Amino acid sequence: MKVKREDGLEPGRVRQLWHLLEPLHAVLYYAPEVFEEAAALGYGTEERWPSHFPYRAAPLGAVGARQVASAFYSFSPRMVAEHIDPAWKITAPEDLLRARTRGIDRAYRAIFGDRVDSPELAEAAALARRAAEAADIAGRPLAAANAALDWPRAPHLQLWHAATILREHRGDGHIAALQAAGLDPIESLVSFAAIGAASVERFESRGWSPEEWESARGRLAARGLVDADAEADAAGAATEAGRELRRTVEEQTDQLAAAPWRSLTAAEVDRLVELLGEFWVAVLSSGLLPAETTLGIGKV
Repeated sequence: MKVKREDGLEPGRVRQLWHLLEPLHAVLYYAPEVFEEAAALGYGTEERWPSHFPYRAAPLGAVGARQVASAFYSFSPRMVAEHIDPAWKITAPEDLLRARTRGIDRAYRAIFGDRVDSPELAEAAALARRAAEAADIAGRPLAAANAALDWPRAPHLQLWHAATILREHRGDGHIAALQAAGLDPIESLVSFAAIGAASVERFESRGWSPEEWESARGRLAARGLVDADAEADAAGAATEAGRELRRTVEEQTDQLAAAPWRSLTAAEVDRLVELLGEFWVAVLSSGLLPAETTLGIGKV
């Protein structure tokens, strides 16, 4: 039997909404149109990272690598510095913000076609915007920085902006849950890989060295969270205590991400889920996004 919360928000709905909205946001990091905008500003596009870091950090302003590493949490500080140290010498954050809006506009039009101007997309954007505007941004630096930006006028850009605020709101809360669990940036990845959320090779994209990874595994093993005798890259190397800790982290993340959705009625949440379906499918069908990510979507 499906159990409902007293406020009408069903268990699992918060995570489902994240699963639906995350791909709509993530187009920023993979669409060729967005890379073209970055290249026009002078950023390298032979890989996604030279534009990824400044695009995501731009709402914070021209902050340094230490602040970005703190806000992004699970990336190696060396990797952050490699891309943030030169970022604001290439162009100012406000130029990047305009470029990412142009890129998303072009990418959404390419992915959604005529549906970009559909009443269904406009309705989804209005509902998502209401939730985003209801988000409590206290103690959530990335959510606050994006929420401080002006709302675009076009519904499809409002949908992207709302998805971005809500995913950063969730991400800021996720960091709080990781810290409450005593998981430092690299331990958060090692423990996630240990429950099979993604392959170790995928997590290597966060820039940590093999020595740092093994050291983090040792710390987790000392806490009884991973099997000390398992191979370093073994999926499922988490102990039951390790799996329980990660379950707690994900449940706390859902709880911390729930408040914005309580601004909508249960019927409106259901309607948004229904509306987002076709746009979620369109993004996934575009082939732009990788089949496996470090976020564990579909696995947690």
